[in-house]
This record gives sequence, C-alpha cells and structure tokens, in this order.
Amino acid sequence: MRHTLPLAPQFYVTAPQPCPYLDGRVERKLFTALQGENAEKLNNSLSQQGFRRSQNVLYRPSCAECSACLSARIDVSTFIATKSQRRAESRNNDLERRVASPWATEDQYALFRNYLDSRHADGGMADMDVFEFAAMVEETPIQSRVIEYKEKISNNLIGVSLTDVLNDGLSMVYSFYAPHEPRRSLGTYMILDHIKIAQQAKLPYVYLGYWVPGSQKMSYKAKFSGLEVYLSGSWQSMVDPKNFNYDNHPLSTDPIAEQVANISLPDTRPTS
Repeated sequence: MRHTLPLAPQFYVTAPQPCPYLDGRVERKLFTALQGENAEKLNNSLSQQGFRRSQNVLYRPSCAECSACLSARIDVSTFIATKSQRRAESRNNDLERRVASPWATEDQYALFRNYLDSRHADGGMADMDVFEFAAMVEETPIQSRVIEYKEKISNNLIGVSLTDVLNDGLSMVYSFYAPHEPRRSLGTYMILDHIKIAQQAKLPYVYLGYWVPGSQKMSYKAKFSGLEVYLSGSWQSMVDPKNFNYDNHPLSTDPIAEQVANISLPDTRPTS
C-alpha cells in the first residue's frame, strides 16, 4: 500500500500570554505554517478569513475570553478621504515611493530601531536585533515587496512598509516610520498611498491587520472610510466603531476544533 502525508495544513495554538493591546487580557493565536508550492494559495485563502502573515506563519487571534481583535481591510472602491487625510497627503508631497524586493538594509533597520524605541519600547519586538529584522523582511514564501518612502531632495528614508501582494489586494504586514515628524502623519499617509497603489493595480482591498476596539494604538484604522472587519465568519462594513463590544463571555468563543473545522482551504490539486 502507498501512504501519503495529509495535504491539508496543520493548525496549532500558542500558549496564553499577556495581551499587547488591552490591559489585563490574555492572548492566544491559532496558526499554521506557510510553506511549499501552495503557499500563495494558502495565504490568499486564509487572508480572506482574517489571518495575517508573519514570516513563514499565518495566524489569527483565538483568545478564550475575548474576541476584540478584528481583521480589518479597506474597500478601495468606497473609500473617500477626509479633509485631514487629504491634508496628510499634501504634507508629504515631498516624498517619493520606491518599491523593491524584500531585502533588508542598514537604513531600514536604523529607522526601525528609532521607531520602536520611540513608540513601542515595551512591545514584543523591542529587543529585535538586525538579524531578526532581516528575517522578518526576507523570510517570505510569497510575493512580497518592501515599499520605501524617501525625501526627494535629501534622499532620507522616512517610512517603510513590508507589503504582501494578494490576489484581491495589498496586505500591509508591518509598517514603521520616522517618529520625530508627527506633523506628517506618516502612518496615515502610507495607508493612503497603498490605497492609491491598489486602485492603480485594480485590486479591491488594502488589508490593515487587526483593529481592536478599546485600544488607543489601533484607533486610527477606524478613521478610514470603506473599512470592513472580519466578524462571525464574514466581512462586514464598519458603520460605527462604538457598536463593537469586546467583553465576551468565555462560552461565546468557539472551541479550537470548531474554529479549524470552519476554515475554508484552497483547492491545491494539480490542474491537468
């Protein structure tokens, strides 16, 4: 008899640890490896079901007593910039975008360290060294790009986004920028520029990662029109951020086995 390994990816759960977004909460993640010739298909399929990529892993929050973290994306066809967003775009018209393969540089790491030390000194990435940074950027089995934003005259690097190209949009995996220029609103500007790239490429969505009601760190995402969040197995338009409640009863979260059973996997059979 011939025995073959299962084609379906295997899912695992991380050990509980303190939540980085909400005080007093505990986070847990459901994850699977992203590898092999079907990595692109798997990444596309799971990204559309609320998963995010980190190097060679796809993950989604799976907390036992909370479901505050909601995957968020912008429907670029319905996006309309606000006055403040248009001002942010205008304040950065001295920048130029440069798109490159996922390759880490010393300038990127210097900016990354400056950003972390200023904004996230107590975060989970605070101790990341240059080799770990290079792994974050370069270890990708799918179509990824590094999008740099530089001042046209000085050529100073002022913003970077590690971005995945999905079949239905752009996924901003991780972004960082010069923290000493708050007037530029660089975080907002880079999202606006990704919306522009998606429109030009005729891609319908820009994936922003997770929006967390009650977390000040994530509140900026709710300011973009056309925002959708992945909730109860489907993408839903964000109408009013105040309507989302993260105080769940423990029994309201599906068991891990049910969560995995409800994940739709791509067809990886070879085409004839």
